[in-house]
Amino acid sequence: MTTESLPHTPAELGLPDVPVEARPADPAVHHVRAKLDREIRALLAHEPGTRSGADPEDLHQMRVALRRMRSVLKLSGELVGDGAEPVRAELGWLGQSLGEVRDHDVLIEHLREVIADFEVRDQPAGRQLVSRFVSERATAKGRLTRALSSARYSTLLREVSLLTRAAPSTVDVPQRDLIAGLAKPHRKLAKAVRALPADPPDDDLHALRIHGKKLRYAAELAQTSAKKKQAKRIKALLTATKDFQTVLGDHQDAVLAAERMRTVLDTGDSAIGFVAGRIAERELTRRAEARATWRASWEAVDAAAQAVVSGN
Repeated sequence: MTTESLPHTPAELGLPDVPVEARPADPAVHHVRAKLDREIRALLAHEPGTRSGADPEDLHQMRVALRRMRSVLKLSGELVGDGAEPVRAELGWLGQSLGEVRDHDVLIEHLREVIADFEVRDQPAGRQLVSRFVSERATAKGRLTRALSSARYSTLLREVSLLTRAAPSTVDVPQRDLIAGLAKPHRKLAKAVRALPADPPDDDLHALRIHGKKLRYAAELAQTSAKKKQAKRIKALLTATKDFQTVLGDHQDAVLAAERMRTVLDTGDSAIGFVAGRIAERELTRRAEARATWRASWEAVDAAAQAVVSGN
């Protein structure tokens, strides 16, 4: 077994024994480094479980930690130096492998829940349907395992760990107000909402969810730099953006599930096709329900963001 094939540890990457902490009065760069320190530790903590596959939640949390790091580097990467953008690109490479497996986990879990409510006579065909996606998931998991066992992954972890460390005192670090910086992702999200027609395409709603996620991750970073009153407003924004992501996430999951069922209908197996058709119908109903509620969820996000940015 090679060194790369083993789970990595904070000590191996030269991270301090105690996680980096940031106080509200600390400069923005310290909050960025502390955030990267927390997320790389979270990623490492869930790496063994992701490798073993015993609990899909490990892979999910590893992916969340990775996404948070990418978002921080996109918003404030210049604070930690020129190495931020190459690292962000490499995190994107790893994210593709994690995302492919995670998408299968979400689909498989949901299909099993749906099929469990079907009549007994339809459940064998339902299980055969699920087994197809389980097989696809195994193939994707093999690619992920190879990625996690590669020298490229080990190098990526080392590069992230370097970004968590303080720069030499001779380096001129830009100043940044992380709370005021929330205005930019909020404006981008608001602009995207205004550009939508009354009945938006599915892809546009998915893009909207990504904008919302960026605002949420920016708010998480800003929260550590906020004083008590602003921290309370940011907490409300985090609650609103989480709900927004949930609504649009359900929409996207329904869209993808319905599309996967359509591909099954072309296989020619009548029993499996019948079950797939029933599932597709349910998913289209779930899609419609999300479309009926997402604008109300957006209004809550907009109000909470404006309260934070205005300071009133």
